[in-house]
Amino acid sequence: MAPWEKNYMLTNRIEVLGVPVDCVDMKRSLDIVDQYVHGDKPESVIAVNPEKIIKARRDPKLLAQLREAGLLIPDGIGVVAAARMLGLGRMERVPGSELMPEICNLSARKGYPVYLLGGRPEINEKVAMALKDRYKGIQIVGRQDGYYKDSEIHGVVENIKKSGAKIMFIALGSPKQELWMREYLKNTHIKVCQGVGGTFDVLAGEVKRAPSAFRKMHLEWFYRLISDPRRVFRQTALPKFVFAVIREKLLG
Repeated sequence: MAPWEKNYMLTNRIEVLGVPVDCVDMKRSLDIVDQYVHGDKPESVIAVNPEKIIKARRDPKLLAQLREAGLLIPDGIGVVAAARMLGLGRMERVPGSELMPEICNLSARKGYPVYLLGGRPEINEKVAMALKDRYKGIQIVGRQDGYYKDSEIHGVVENIKKSGAKIMFIALGSPKQELWMREYLKNTHIKVCQGVGGTFDVLAGEVKRAPSAFRKMHLEWFYRLISDPRRVFRQTALPKFVFAVIREKLLG
């Protein structure tokens, strides 16, 4: 069995343009996370969207980490639409920014200790405070901002291990956070690690999430673009993704 097929009993894993993603919805994703907490090895939860698919197609290390991940949530509506268009499977969009709060709620209810890794020092602190205010009883047993030196990585890993955390949220940006998980997660004693990208900034109140109208129409990407035109360079992945999906559809 290939490494990326290890969770076949938990999800139906497909490949969109050669990049794996799981056919899940929010409830199923949360159930899988709950199972992983009681597992005997660390598992990563990674969001898959058109931008990440384009990156993974030209980055062998990122693609390898995606294949080894425990849960690959369909974060972008483009991924959901592509899977249906290509006849690969049906799934619902599971935004990572919405799965994280659900996991926090689960952690508060069941007493799973949590670790926060990433973001600027003040952002990391604000996130910890926001989670404690929002989820009564949640145990934030450790945290580390993302601005440590490379020479300090072993100390960071040791701190995570000693914290006793079962769940970790890592916000180092993509693909850095995915590569971090591949390299160091196995040494942390963490059971579930979710890559959350810019969600820390949202929780800290530094960045506003798209209004509900944009979210309902699956236009969060457009809202982020008009809010921050500098993202236009990242958004060039979208037309590349659409072209690749149409080409795949036509050529079979």
